[in-house]
Amino acid sequence: NSRGASSLLKDSIPVIGFSTSETFEGHDLLRRGFRTVKSELLPSHPLELSEKNFQLNQDKTNFATLRNIQGLHAPLKLQMEFRAVKQVQRFPFLHSSNMALDTLRGNDECISFEDILNDPSQSEVMGEPHMMMEYKLGLL
Repeated sequence: NSRGASSLLKDSIPVIGFSTSETFEGHDLLRRGFRTVKSELLPSHPLELSEKNFQLNQDKTNFATLRNIQGLHAPLKLQMEFRAVKQVQRFPFLHSSNMALDTLRGNDECISFEDILNDPSQSEVMGEPHMMMEYKLGLL
């Protein structure tokens, strides 16, 4: 049965770099943002990754210290409160300040760079509210 062998051979050859969904669909700016080369590059400085993960590293250090001083229950309770506060959000087209999370971390009394020169995530450009809400709910 030469027909069966040729169809198996044809199906086993992979076609690399061909995706029908990518070739016929355009880049969705609303959901994915602008394409940038910078996001694909490696960090330019050794401290860049450390600075990006500063808050996570600080939280880990604080939890370890709290565990050593007060026991296991204190960091677990604090992590549970962090998770509960992170779940409370505004609509997806409005920026959420996470004031309760800042209060739990003790950052509510600190004046930082974002307080003075504004955070890029708080830009004046707002997306289409209905489209963003449907995307968050999984309707799109």
